[in-house]
Amino acid sequence: MNSHFNQLQPYPFARLREAMQGIDAPANLSTIPLHIGEPKHPTPKVLTDALVQSLNELAKYPLALGLSELRQACADWLYRRYDGLTLNPETQILPVLGSREALFSFVQAALDPLADEKPVIVSPNPFYQIYEGATLFAGGEIVFANTNAPRFLPDWSSVSADKWARCKIVFVCSPDNPTGSVLTREDWAELFDLQDKYGFIIASDECYAEIYFDGHKPLGCLQAAAECGRSFDNIIMFTSLSKRSNAPGLRSGFVAGDEKLIKPFLLYRTYHGSAMSYPVQRASIAAWNDEAHVEENRRQYQQKFDRVVPILQQKFDVRMPEASFYLWLPVPDGDDLTFTQELFRATGVQVLPGRFFARDTEQGNPGKGFVRIALVDEVEKCVEAAERMVAWYQK
Repeated sequence: MNSHFNQLQPYPFARLREAMQGIDAPANLSTIPLHIGEPKHPTPKVLTDALVQSLNELAKYPLALGLSELRQACADWLYRRYDGLTLNPETQILPVLGSREALFSFVQAALDPLADEKPVIVSPNPFYQIYEGATLFAGGEIVFANTNAPRFLPDWSSVSADKWARCKIVFVCSPDNPTGSVLTREDWAELFDLQDKYGFIIASDECYAEIYFDGHKPLGCLQAAAECGRSFDNIIMFTSLSKRSNAPGLRSGFVAGDEKLIKPFLLYRTYHGSAMSYPVQRASIAAWNDEAHVEENRRQYQQKFDRVVPILQQKFDVRMPEASFYLWLPVPDGDDLTFTQELFRATGVQVLPGRFFARDTEQGNPGKGFVRIALVDEVEKCVEAAERMVAWYQK
């Protein structure tokens, strides 16, 4: 088997299962799982109806390029969501089987195994573990830029000049998982300046872009480039329907950006066997073309935060995220693992230690001292979890 397997670390949820061995919730309390970022809101009927109505198309082989109607629906959504952002659906948009699959496979396509020097990929820390796994399997070196309070944005200055000189891709996650932070136009401009200097690809993970509050839409990478008067050269964004449309099981998303990256990525995917089935494409068209269910989705998340955050603030120094459905809660005594274990033992509320999302660096592990809380369950369950936490924590 591929020797790169030996470099992979257990996923955060596997580490959590191990850490929770032998720890039981109180017998008189139901468990409230807030550790997994899996949407619990109903998948919209407009999507499921389109899926069912096209099941007869399972008899056809789909193309990796996808239906032109799907690429047009994606282009139309980009135009609406990002204030007139215009991309060519024929050359600058490509359907993928969810952002996770595309993030991983893009790195395999983008890094040159015959390069004279080992390529570097820069990632935020904490981070989505696919970034690391994709890098290692492609034979690259992962370098972390820690995200620290108060803004929780990557500290690009912590990356040394020699690492930047070998950098081929920079991963950006905005809105960020797990912190909920969002890059501003000035933040994007700083990264664009680094790109001009070192020539790397920006891979922008924007799968939480539709979960925001009070009308404050997060600025996307392609949108920021357009506003800064730049082309889309060496920029590729990733998005999906998992969070936007409560359809993580559909495995549907798309990538958009530099056509010089999209074209070879399409060739890779043709060989890789990554074509989206026609029923999923039909359902995706319906989902990207509909905004009503997305607005309702945001309303429900807004309601959860409006009710949960004030309760938690009675005992914890927690703030609203700028976007996403996560709370990045600082643990008062700094021991996020013990906090997670004792919270579950006493209350049945399951959260995830921040250290499991991050790696140790010379500047420390920026996930330590935090827990991630995913407000994905129904409103009353999230409120009950918050009330249990506040009643339990007496320090």
